[in-house]
Amino acid sequence: MTAPQKQSNFTKYQPFIKWVGGKRGLLFQIIPLIPKEFNNYFEPFVGGGALFFELYSQGLLKDKKVYLFDINFELINAYNTVKNNPIELIKSLKKFKEKHSKEFYYETRALDREENFSKKSAIFRAARFIYLNKTCFNGLYRVNSKGYHNVPIGSYKNPNICDEEVIYSASEALQNAIILNTSYKDVRLHASQDDFVYFDPPYYPLNATSSFTSYSEFSFLDKEQIELFEVFKELDKKGCKVTHSNSDTDFIKELYSEFCVGEIQANRFINSKSSGRGKISEVLVRNCL
Repeated sequence: MTAPQKQSNFTKYQPFIKWVGGKRGLLFQIIPLIPKEFNNYFEPFVGGGALFFELYSQGLLKDKKVYLFDINFELINAYNTVKNNPIELIKSLKKFKEKHSKEFYYETRALDREENFSKKSAIFRAARFIYLNKTCFNGLYRVNSKGYHNVPIGSYKNPNICDEEVIYSASEALQNAIILNTSYKDVRLHASQDDFVYFDPPYYPLNATSSFTSYSEFSFLDKEQIELFEVFKELDKKGCKVTHSNSDTDFIKELYSEFCVGEIQANRFINSKSSGRGKISEVLVRNCL
């Protein structure tokens, strides 16, 4: 089933999920620094897709191929379901909304422990994913070593579990996007000269206690950051226009020292102590083509 025709004049396209490290609050700093002209667009760690939706809103992706990748199967399934089956997804989300309670949340979270979970329909899994995202603590996606969702319920009085307008508009924006459940490394198979690639990987930890890299069951530390750097360099040699967001650490700045490394200011929300929240510097790396 394809997306329905527009039912109102959508002027703003936005993420249909929350995502740790999402860029919605930083777009006003990022947009002026990205290429003004490019061919195809690639977002290999799509997450919430804030930059994609903003570029689409501004008409900057018109007549361009768009590739959205992520290694997180449940996330990509949600994207494809929003794209192809928004009406059925909304029906399913309404059922989740009606049943929402603390007990129902933990029952729903535990479903991925069951042997038959992989056999559940794509629509049900997408609705479950969005439901958990809208009702869990801080919209935090975290899994344990077995790949099981393990975030506690949030303290929301009235979570917006089924935002129909956002889902319909997101579906419209995604109609011409190629959405793949694959490694960011596969961008090398598709990107060519003058294409724009935006990397927003799990951030390098600021210190030993701040690591949050489990947006999938795979870690993303020194070895993985260096592998990403090698892909960045390979794309640069191809003539791609590459931008990369990461934490403001000596490790990252030294790794990308041959490129343009700038700083932007972000708000930190994921911290158990209020003293650990507030403005924090991040880096935006560009190859300045």
